[in-house]
Amino acid sequence: MTVTPTRLFLHYLRRLEAILKLAEAHGGGVAEHRLHPDMFPLLQQARVAIGFTLRATCPLARREIVSFRTEEDTFAGIYAELERTMAYLAAIPDADFAGMDTVNVHTTAGFAELALPGPEYYQMYAVPNFFFHYAMVYAIARQAGVPVGKSDFDGYHRYPSGFTFDAQ
Repeated sequence: MTVTPTRLFLHYLRRLEAILKLAEAHGGGVAEHRLHPDMFPLLQQARVAIGFTLRATCPLARREIVSFRTEEDTFAGIYAELERTMAYLAAIPDADFAGMDTVNVHTTAGFAELALPGPEYYQMYAVPNFFFHYAMVYAIARQAGVPVGKSDFDGYHRYPSGFTFDAQ
């Protein structure tokens, strides 16, 4: 079975939504927490992760890159962006990714201009950048005391209640 770009991103966007809901329920200004003063706060990290799913899939499906970003810098605004992004991704037929090996993608990475073949763009640039920002959301939430774990991150791991990796 091949995992299409939309299947990969839809799975992890649902995980992102779940982590954000836990963070919102935790309170305490988690939305503005950041790991370091020169890094984005939690909600901005989420926005960038969401944006990378569209930056990755649209060119590979031979579509113009779209954005569903809202001006509302709140959990509600992020949920609206997530909902629209997931609906858009779910509507892209798998067949649209046929031949993505022949696509060349032109993009920017910070101040660098890139021109990459489709597979390299997807595997070496877009997916790692999505996971970087997604992992930052998880790390910020965790650092802020939100009760999240590996099972929240990937949706596959399971641990008994109260489990810890700390040596007893």
